[in-house]
Amino acid sequence: MAQNDTQNNREVCQIANDSGEITLTEYQVFPGIKLIYQDVHMSRYEYPAQNQNQTLEIHHCREGRYEYQMGKQYYYLASGDLSVSRGSETGTEAFFPTKHYHGITIQIDTAKAPACLSCFLDDVNVRPVLLMEKFCSSQPCFIIRSTESLEHIFSELYTVPSSIRNGYFKIKVLELLLFLSSLDTQISQTEQHSCPPSQVRLAKAVCSYVCAHMSQHFTIGELSEKFHVSPTQLKKSFRNVYGNSVYAYVRTQKMLSAARLLQDTSRTILDIAGECGYDNGSKFSKAFREVMGMTPRDFRNQKNLPIESVHSER
Repeated sequence: MAQNDTQNNREVCQIANDSGEITLTEYQVFPGIKLIYQDVHMSRYEYPAQNQNQTLEIHHCREGRYEYQMGKQYYYLASGDLSVSRGSETGTEAFFPTKHYHGITIQIDTAKAPACLSCFLDDVNVRPVLLMEKFCSSQPCFIIRSTESLEHIFSELYTVPSSIRNGYFKIKVLELLLFLSSLDTQISQTEQHSCPPSQVRLAKAVCSYVCAHMSQHFTIGELSEKFHVSPTQLKKSFRNVYGNSVYAYVRTQKMLSAARLLQDTSRTILDIAGECGYDNGSKFSKAFREVMGMTPRDFRNQKNLPIESVHSER
């Protein structure tokens, strides 16, 4: 469902599928240049196809984890990461391992954007076509951890007063593109953020299995035996995809599930603890507090508390 707000120069698109919901808030900053806020609470979403030869995409991850495939490799963004890549001609099937992602995408159609942005500011000698050649000619994408300068640029984009939003977006996009034009591509960390398909398949198969048997406890040895791989391979694959150990990921998913039961049902805390595989109420309470920041009882007493936002603050 898309809503146009011409007065504020934005379009809001809310999409739901069987894995959750995503809200895309899009602003037209310059001709051919869009800034898009992404608020994701789903595990997968297919973005529309772009003209690969003329579309440049800059992604910044504020929270969560974002997977996308380019060629035969999978790439991952975590909190603070930035990537630069071409748009995909076949569409991009993005996967969100934690079902939680907040970030900004700047999309540049180099055929429609000004050839040189000095038309907006005399000293900003930035050419989108040259940026695409710089970052995308020798590798599928460019990824780095956010530097202090990049963090400064993006942190302010997440807290823009509505009264100055349109003009402020222009200034910040110009600032970002000017910064990227002077960035040394040798600092790329793309390889460290990539993962081969075999590791991705293994990690997702393990995740699917343990989430389907949430009340059971599995050791790494038992899982590696079931999936016919070494414990080291299993642990490495899982961490590369989900950004965490199997134990930590499963515990978080159990507590998020428990939070929904506390919020949506009148079942006792001990009953919910048992469903999550805890036969001891105090151990369950300790685990819940470590993940959600409060005890199960306190969480239940705070009505209509957004579960994802509580967890994301941890």
